[in-house]
Amino acid sequence: MIVLKSTQEKLLGALQAVSGIVERRHTLPVLANVLLRKNGGEVEFTTSDLEIQVRTRAEFDGDGGSFSSTVGARKLIDILRTLPADQNVTLTSNQNKLLLTGGKSRFSLQTLPAEDFPLVQEAADFGPMFSVPQKSLKALIAQVHFAMAVHDIRYYLNGILFVAEGRSLTLVATDGHRLALAQATLDVEMPKQEVILPRKTVLELQRLLRDEDTPIEMRFAGNQAKFAFSGMEFVTKLVEGKFPDYNRVIPKNHKNHVTLGRVPLLASLQRAAILTSEKFKGVRLNIEPGSLRIASSNAEQEEAKEEIEVDYGGDAIEIGFNVTYLMDALANMGQEMVTLSLQDANSSALLTVPEQSGFKYVVMPMRI
Repeated sequence: MIVLKSTQEKLLGALQAVSGIVERRHTLPVLANVLLRKNGGEVEFTTSDLEIQVRTRAEFDGDGGSFSSTVGARKLIDILRTLPADQNVTLTSNQNKLLLTGGKSRFSLQTLPAEDFPLVQEAADFGPMFSVPQKSLKALIAQVHFAMAVHDIRYYLNGILFVAEGRSLTLVATDGHRLALAQATLDVEMPKQEVILPRKTVLELQRLLRDEDTPIEMRFAGNQAKFAFSGMEFVTKLVEGKFPDYNRVIPKNHKNHVTLGRVPLLASLQRAAILTSEKFKGVRLNIEPGSLRIASSNAEQEEAKEEIEVDYGGDAIEIGFNVTYLMDALANMGQEMVTLSLQDANSSALLTVPEQSGFKYVVMPMRI
């Protein structure tokens, strides 16, 4: 049976959309495969890692009727990648093999039965659906993802908190040393819902979302979240646990504010970072009326000193930071100007964007 006929480009596009979550080595061999389900001209591609399930559909030429099977996702993609983009390819089923032909090339691939593929049981208690433009969610994730913890024993920090409430969607990430928050406006009024999306889910969403105004539809349940966008369906398990109260962490009454260019500040920090010690990554910031000085040194007694002219008339403050935490935030922002708000050497600093209340970044000071 001819399962599908297609150009290399179209088939590869559908497979790459769902293959990001596929692990090459898995305890269940079938999870290295993509599930193909054909119904007439429509073919559905599904992958899973038992925590996330991604599905997309596309129309192809081929025989009528139904067919389902699973085949190694990475192998199929690797073969297609080496064929020309305009090459016509055919996928044919033959007993327990799938034959891929294109031009004078033929590949015979082993399959595993579709019945063995573990589909995610979708939750019954999904809340109301809401949507934002894909580029808005992509931008929100970009503004906070770097502050997620990696392999922290406080497992609820290994992900991003999504809060839908009223007309706003808030994303928050923290690793205990810094916290990033970004907000977007919703079209509909929402009852309060909070979920923590796992790190892998967040990074996969970021990979798949497009820079366009088409919507991404979201629904949250007690232990699952569901996303639909660009002809794709995405279901993920959630991280259980209680996320820290982020409102208590964000400083409200800092009285010293300095606004300066993001790019010059980032460049100065990048230069100073070269002479920080491998382990501590500490830089000292001295802020006084008219100037911001940045200094770093390492175990070899090498030093870096930078100075930026600023419009500042507040208290003189000397404060230390992990330079990576500052550079991460600045590198993931697109705005020209940033505002740094400080209280004293022992209080967390707040990084915001002038005339845009939707982004906040809190970073704890470091003793140097």
